[in-house]
Amino acid sequence: MAIPLKLGAGDDTLPGGDRTAQQQGESIVAKIPSKVTDRLTAGVRRFQPILASLKARDVGESDTVTVITDMLADVFGFDKYAEITSEYAIRGTYCDLATKIDGVLRMLIEVKAIGLDLKEQHVKQAVDYAANQGVDWVVLTNGLIWRVFKVAFTKPINAEVVVEIDFGALNAKSQKDLETLFLFCKEGWSKSVLGEYHSQKQALSRYYLGNILLADPVVQVVRRELRRMFPDVRIEAEEIEQVLTAEVLKREVLEGERADEAKKKISKMQNKLVKEKAVRKSQDSADVADDAASDATSAQDDQVESAAD
Repeated sequence: MAIPLKLGAGDDTLPGGDRTAQQQGESIVAKIPSKVTDRLTAGVRRFQPILASLKARDVGESDTVTVITDMLADVFGFDKYAEITSEYAIRGTYCDLATKIDGVLRMLIEVKAIGLDLKEQHVKQAVDYAANQGVDWVVLTNGLIWRVFKVAFTKPINAEVVVEIDFGALNAKSQKDLETLFLFCKEGWSKSVLGEYHSQKQALSRYYLGNILLADPVVQVVRRELRRMFPDVRIEAEEIEQVLTAEVLKREVLEGERADEAKKKISKMQNKLVKEKAVRKSQDSADVADDAASDATSAQDDQVESAAD
């Protein structure tokens, strides 16, 4: 069953123009276990010439699947016989590969022949599989290019590129390249590093940053600082919001589905904080009342004792 799909990113950037970690040059994970580092380094050195040879011979999809199965085991650390499934059945059709950890389906992998450029229709096919199966993560690859998508079960289904790797261009000595590979290694799954990386990219996306600048607590801080700088000028929060919206922030940051998603998440968090503050205030008031009642009881007891004496 074909599912309406909205794609999130171009080839070189994350959705909305945000750059990938490789382009930004930032550290992705805190520390990779030394054993995994050795395996990744050896895997890059081993499979780069193999992939180059396959590309030169322009092999078909079945041969590409064979090599990718080996890569999933020898580079990414999955057990070839227990954690990698080929021709995974999904509602009468098949996805090329799937990975499981502790029996739980983690990732669907759609493979194309190594000589094919990965195109939008290939992404739709791969995400269609994931949506039908209820899987959050899907990989589209031809062996050289690996694109990892996070599937959001909205209407229409939304898929955004979280990681993109050109395996042929990796440097086996580069810590950042190894960190990128680690994101969807078996060990990375166990530590949820891919999900954490996706959350980090969301938090630092221009949509979240742009809309959080319009949040009331932030606007109030800006207003306070402006009043310190210009004590004789009357500045209202609404005026600051208007200037930010009309003159400071780009329209594309404040409008559209991703902007709406950011607004909803920020609003939900603000409401949660307000409720938590109200609960704490109520508890503090109750504690004060209890202390006052206790003090009054103690005073009465003292009076009774004094009268008895």
